[in-house]
Amino acid sequence: MENSHSHTVPPIARRDLLQVGSLGLLGLTVPSLIRQASAGGLRPGAAKSCLLFFLDGGPGQHDMWDMKPNAPAQVRGEFKPIRTTVPDIHVCEGLPELSRQMHHLSLVRSVTHDVMVHSAATYYMLTGRHPLPAGNLIIKEEPDNFPPVGSVLAQQRPLKDIPEYVHLPDIMWDAGHDLPGQRAGFLGPGFDPLVVGDPSVKNYRVPGLALPAEVPRARLNRRQTLLGLLDRAPHKRIPEPAWNSMDDHTRKAFSLLSSVKTRDAFDLSREPAAIREKYGLPDRVERNRGARNFGGLPHLGQCLLLARRLIEAGVPLVTVCSGRRRDSAWDGHLRHFPILRKSLLPYFDKAFPALLEDMHDRGLLDETLIVAMGEFGRTPKMGQVTVGAATSAGGRDHWSHCYTILMGGAGIQPGTVFGSSDAHAGYPANNPVTPEDVAATIYYAMGLDPQTRITDPQGQPHPIALGEPIHGVLA
Repeated sequence: MENSHSHTVPPIARRDLLQVGSLGLLGLTVPSLIRQASAGGLRPGAAKSCLLFFLDGGPGQHDMWDMKPNAPAQVRGEFKPIRTTVPDIHVCEGLPELSRQMHHLSLVRSVTHDVMVHSAATYYMLTGRHPLPAGNLIIKEEPDNFPPVGSVLAQQRPLKDIPEYVHLPDIMWDAGHDLPGQRAGFLGPGFDPLVVGDPSVKNYRVPGLALPAEVPRARLNRRQTLLGLLDRAPHKRIPEPAWNSMDDHTRKAFSLLSSVKTRDAFDLSREPAAIREKYGLPDRVERNRGARNFGGLPHLGQCLLLARRLIEAGVPLVTVCSGRRRDSAWDGHLRHFPILRKSLLPYFDKAFPALLEDMHDRGLLDETLIVAMGEFGRTPKMGQVTVGAATSAGGRDHWSHCYTILMGGAGIQPGTVFGSSDAHAGYPANNPVTPEDVAATIYYAMGLDPQTRITDPQGQPHPIALGEPIHGVLA
């Protein structure tokens, strides 16, 4: 029947094609996942995937992993250092589980830049591009922003049946805007992440991966039959590349919907109860209080567990935010130490070490790059004011001049420290590292040449990274 009617389908106008491109005929809500570049080969030893764990708000380097026990009390803070599995590396006493997994990680203690605004600094760290390109500070998502690592990877290495770039739980937000550096910028919405929500909530469903209630399976099948007719329709009124791209888009969305592999990856009930508990099950149903109001991070364990499952299923890049949409969880202006003790460190120290151990046990660390970082650190002195926000005598304000990030897994030398800070962890003492260098290191570890060019809508080529890989942490 399809063949006998295909010649009667009228020419398709661009408007109708766009409807197909937005999956109007399928009734789906999966975001566009068209990929226009061919996949490149991996160099030997390169990471096949990356888990980028973003500690939104800016974790304090003094109070976690660059402790200064001999500094004045106003600098060193309230925590004591403890030993780790790596000689001469100490972490905060509130991180005993992390201390047992430190041999998997490399610390970069000399990251530095000049941006102390959450939104702009987040953009800087996630894209490797300075947020002041033409005199106007980038504080929100704009179509001409530089794309983040996940979007670049999605364009450079397209896949057929699974998303290339997944983000969870929510798009980060601050001061009235979604934080820039999370969506694809000038690469276009086809390279935005698939945002999958909070898997720790009751009756969790992945947005877009299940049929809408109004689209039963039989209706979906009929719509795919209609798409089959469109496949053979004359299309002389649209450019051939546009037609082919939209066809790929539709096929991919349908594959995501119907793929057992994809559905299973999102089904945490398939995990043994002991594993789910090891990462940390939510200890509260109510989620209205943010971490800085002692709401904790009850979602974090199951988010990191889902991230592991997605990577195991073949997703190349997963971004996990430690807070939720409006948390800026690590922003320690007020009640800094009580919040760390009660609301942040217990959840972090359960979930992140569990992830490291689990991925090691499964052999995933051998092929997965792990990066844990925030947009900046905290002030060397408690009560020191840098951005004019209310900061208590026991709080720490924003500080971008020197802070620490963690890297581990494929392509990284484990159990090492690169760079150092001065006596108060305020400025690099040696080997300063910029966000440009961090981006270059991630690309290099994943087998992409940092000088690879991507093109903006005006046809201008841009290298994917402007810095140099941190060879001191690379394996």
